[in-house]
Amino acid sequence: MKKCSLRMVLYELRNINGNFMPHFFGIVFPNLMCVLLSKTVGRQVPEGMREEVVTSIMLTMTLVIPMAIMLIGYGALYAQEVERGIPLRMRLFGLGEKCEVTAKIAAHLVFLTIAFVIFAVFQGLVMEVQRPALPSLLCLIVSLYLIGVIFLITAHAIANILQKFSLTFGVTMFLYFGMMILTGMMGMRTDQLPEAFQKVAATLPMTYVSNDFIDFWQGGTYNFMPFIQSFIFMGAASGILLLLSMYKNRRIS
Repeated sequence: MKKCSLRMVLYELRNINGNFMPHFFGIVFPNLMCVLLSKTVGRQVPEGMREEVVTSIMLTMTLVIPMAIMLIGYGALYAQEVERGIPLRMRLFGLGEKCEVTAKIAAHLVFLTIAFVIFAVFQGLVMEVQRPALPSLLCLIVSLYLIGVIFLITAHAIANILQKFSLTFGVTMFLYFGMMILTGMMGMRTDQLPEAFQKVAATLPMTYVSNDFIDFWQGGTYNFMPFIQSFIFMGAASGILLLLSMYKNRRIS
């Protein structure tokens, strides 16, 4: 079996570039929503609170980037390949599954980084946001990458289980919008939801970024235990889903 190479990563990047969903939902949509929400919501708050509100909106919209690129984008792209039997063909040419998945992960992390850079530059030039404390900024960056990796694993598992683009796209879109509602990314705060939904939201790291990160964005103390526990739960859930997909594929083969 051939090893993963730069050529494979570039090949996967070209595949991503040919898919409009990561570009629109991962780059255009979060920046557009920041502008629209800051103009509409920002006008409804006092001048002294406007910068904090705009910063809170910016923090919430950063979550859209890994969700869109890793969950919807990767899920749709990989599901199309599975449905067409491309992974099997690549194995026949000596490209093992480990090489293929490694190249996909590397390519999507590169694209994710590009999307983050574009978002950060846009926010710095166009939006009036608070400057973060360095530890808070580093915490946000690490959290976003961890969220992205978890979503990529989840999308990979769903595509392998369902084996069809239409079903995979439907499930990932349902998860995408469902989590946006639960975590307070659709305008309604999590504490305004029914108690049962709040308990579900507490298991998702996005809830804490969307609702709480503004409190220590410029420094200060923060209780990280619930946040870390949500990462453990969500990571374990995606890992179990991946194991189920591997077991299903082993039985089919």
